[in-house]
Amino acid sequence: MRTIKFSMLGLSMLMILSAASVFAQAWSFSDPNVDYSLDFSDAKWKMTVKPTAASTKTEFVYGDRRDGLLEVRKVDVQKGQTMTDIINDDEQKHRQFFAGYVAGRVEGFTGRSKGAIANFEYVTSGRNMSGRYYFLRPNDTTVYILRFTGQADGMRALRVQTDQIARTFRVK
Repeated sequence: MRTIKFSMLGLSMLMILSAASVFAQAWSFSDPNVDYSLDFSDAKWKMTVKPTAASTKTEFVYGDRRDGLLEVRKVDVQKGQTMTDIINDDEQKHRQFFAGYVAGRVEGFTGRSKGAIANFEYVTSGRNMSGRYYFLRPNDTTVYILRFTGQADGMRALRVQTDQIARTFRVK
């Protein structure tokens, strides 16, 4: 009986320490040069392109660019333009620039901003790559695109993280 109590106590302590280490790795991004913020659940995500007053382009990398790349873009759209039209316009550009582009499933998405997710695959330097783009629409004339790309196997492994990051996206 005493052994079971010590085992349970040890297991509980291990779970608490594991949870604490997970929360300690989380970090938030916010910058005065952009009008949004988002949270990362893993310290492995690093900012590689910082926004400036001249360019709001922002990029984050998960270890290496091939493992996971996040680019955040703001797009002005017409008031009546549907999310399907916006995704189709973006897809037409990809067909020109991504070799072996194959469109995947489009899913609905709900986080702090509603939107959609477009999945696709392509080939770069003989490697199977995939993209998971979150189209988030905080108002009628603005869409933010969270462009996650990386090697196909790595992107499948990061799907939970990409969903979490997109859910924490908020406009200031």
